[in-house]
Amino acid sequence: MDTQAGQEQRDSCGDGRLPSGPLPGRCGYFVQRKRRYCKMIVSEGKKFCGEHAENGEETNDRRRIPCPLDPKHTVYEDQLQKHLKKCNSREKPQPVFYVKNINSGAVDVNACEEQGNLSSLPKEELQKLIETLLRVTDGLDPPLPDRKLCHAAVQEALNDPANGDSASKHLRQQGSILGHLDRLGMLGSCRCFVEFGAGRGKLSHWVNCALENNDNVHFLLVERATTRFKVDGKQRKSSFERLHIDIEHLCLDRVPSLVQKQLPVIGIGKHLCGAGTDLALRCLLQNFCNLEKEPQSKRLRIDPTLPGEYTGDQPTRPCPVEGIVIALCCHHRCDWHHYVGKDFFQKLGLGQREFGLFQRMSSWATCGTRRPIQDDDNTDEKGEIDDGEQHDVDQRPTDCNSEAAQGLSMSVEERENLGHLCKLLIDHGRLDYLNSLGYRASLEYYTEPEVSLENVLLIAVPPL
Repeated sequence: MDTQAGQEQRDSCGDGRLPSGPLPGRCGYFVQRKRRYCKMIVSEGKKFCGEHAENGEETNDRRRIPCPLDPKHTVYEDQLQKHLKKCNSREKPQPVFYVKNINSGAVDVNACEEQGNLSSLPKEELQKLIETLLRVTDGLDPPLPDRKLCHAAVQEALNDPANGDSASKHLRQQGSILGHLDRLGMLGSCRCFVEFGAGRGKLSHWVNCALENNDNVHFLLVERATTRFKVDGKQRKSSFERLHIDIEHLCLDRVPSLVQKQLPVIGIGKHLCGAGTDLALRCLLQNFCNLEKEPQSKRLRIDPTLPGEYTGDQPTRPCPVEGIVIALCCHHRCDWHHYVGKDFFQKLGLGQREFGLFQRMSSWATCGTRRPIQDDDNTDEKGEIDDGEQHDVDQRPTDCNSEAAQGLSMSVEERENLGHLCKLLIDHGRLDYLNSLGYRASLEYYTEPEVSLENVLLIAVPPL
């Protein structure tokens, strides 16, 4: 049967041949960039769609102008007002749990806008910076070794011979995270798991599998990007809810399902990139932990009925955070404004400039061993493209090269060691933040570097 989809596929000429002509009833404009004809439906008696009428030299008395919301597309001038009401680029109403910049962190009025750049540092200044790094990290506890666990829930999938190398690595990481959740007693009934940077939601999927017969379990999947091949729609045993929002603006106290269920919260994440970890920690803890400690004048002011800025006293009773288990990633993408460990840095006599330089230097920990994703390497256990979980392995930061060492005679191993020290310093600032809120926090190696170069897990539990 000659289906329309099959006809479109042949018309695109995936074998490199140019299409012979447009599909019936479709635009006759040839898109050079895509090497095919436009597939927009045309009006009766027309050869070109409205978007390409002028380019196709089709005479028309009506004038098309760029859309003021998104100039990448055009609209008839006499239909502009009607188009603005339905344009996909229009500003959409924010959900009730949207509170602008609620997790951003306090604005530092003394902060300098210009960030440090390793490649512009003189040799002597870079050497002094390295000496400072060695001094402030001396005595800092490294991540705990021998914490590479697994969980029975992923064992069958791990043994599936259909898995590619990438899928197996993801499963080993997810299995270890599940093992840590189980070790800490966090896998049980009557809980809400909040997965930050959820992507396709695979980590929550495996947590759900590990819970088996536990009741009253809810999952909140926080992801700002549009993601393909999501797995949360296939879940039946537990309730899955996807929050399409940047962590920076998420107020958990105002998520209707969380307010209604009043379940204890467990924050999880796999490869939560850079500043995303700091935003997630504030999202979990600044509301839930600070209400009893801060005076009334410093509490968040939020209108319970509308999204927006701080406007009134905190309206809801916060749910307790029973634990945090987050696999860290991409320290070179951290940001001083969002960073939760500013007090820790300042106690060491360091500030924004040093943070920016150490943040960039942290890329040295992995730049010697990063490689591009291979075409046959990014399929999951179902053979689907794992685009939601592959993480920046082919995007090297600008200072991730030997030239940034400015003539200092250092081997790759020495630079990688300095990069790991930068990561350790940044992560200890996070530990200091968690400890200041009464949590017991630690860093643990949860998998081998052969499985993931970003193999450190941040764990926090309430005091006994």
